[in-house]
Amino acid sequence: MKTTLEIDNYNGKLQKPIGSGFNASSTASDVIKGINLSGKLAIVTGGNAGIGLETTKILVAAGATVIVPARDVEKAKKNLKGVANVELASLDLMDARSIDTFAEKFLASGRALHLLINNAGIMWVPLRRDQRGIESQLATNYLGQFHLTARLWPALTRANGARVVNLSSFGHQMSPFSFEDPNFHRRPYETLLGYGQSKTATNLFSMELDSRGKAFNVRAYSVHPGSINGTELGREAPLELFQKMGLCDAQGNIYPDVAAKLKTIPQGAATTIWCATSPMLDDIGGVYCEDADVAELDHGTTEHKVEDPSTSRGVKPYSLDEDYAKRLWKLSEEMTGITFLSGASSI
Repeated sequence: MKTTLEIDNYNGKLQKPIGSGFNASSTASDVIKGINLSGKLAIVTGGNAGIGLETTKILVAAGATVIVPARDVEKAKKNLKGVANVELASLDLMDARSIDTFAEKFLASGRALHLLINNAGIMWVPLRRDQRGIESQLATNYLGQFHLTARLWPALTRANGARVVNLSSFGHQMSPFSFEDPNFHRRPYETLLGYGQSKTATNLFSMELDSRGKAFNVRAYSVHPGSINGTELGREAPLELFQKMGLCDAQGNIYPDVAAKLKTIPQGAATTIWCATSPMLDDIGGVYCEDADVAELDHGTTEHKVEDPSTSRGVKPYSLDEDYAKRLWKLSEEMTGITFLSGASSI
């Protein structure tokens, strides 16, 4: 009989709550109680704003040293003023050379990397492409995760017990991954379809990374932080979009009944912290998590209401499909020019 450690999450085999004891109202401080991260090193992309900033603060408070790579280092310095044991670095996830430069400098330090939290992301943006022609949400939200993780792999394996936490979203339910036209060269661009497929890609990547990486004692997780009030994620979204979704009035004020159902930033960071540190996940990986527990599979029977963010739960089977995951891995290697763990197989 196979142990949990020997079972992959392909097609959602492990995708069910494990009774963490936490819920949607739990905060990052709640889930890290009793955990000591002294001597541990973490990298948190986007760790200077929103739930990334809260993640950084919580890890530091538990004893970790945190490196925060950011596009705007001066902004990051301002936001992290007074937070001890934080190192800042320059990184633009839409620029492959920037990723390589950041990783090379880190690897040159010879340090082990215990936690890689791929937190940075964008949403509701107009059609943009990077220098390779890759749509910006796919480049930032997913391909940057793949590229950075691949480049930092020697430091992750050096830790002998590392975790990679990739920020996903319930938004993966907006779209499967389009292998035929991922960069919207032939189909009309819709920003939420771009966002959705980037998050589906994150789920597939996390599952496949865990399968290939656990032989090296590296585990991986994807996280839906929840619908959160006070982040910068929607800064480029037109007001009309939120009005159309029934979330706010003509002046842009969130309806009180909607606001009451949104998570706070400390609650939004809870699932990231849980996946990064919980002993309950020592023998479980490749799972999609929400509300500080493993999420349930959504076979289409869960009712989701835009005006009620608390109903935004569950993970679609297409984002945990084994064949799609392997196909995406190969495509990601082609898009980045990086051969990453291609010879690795499950334990």
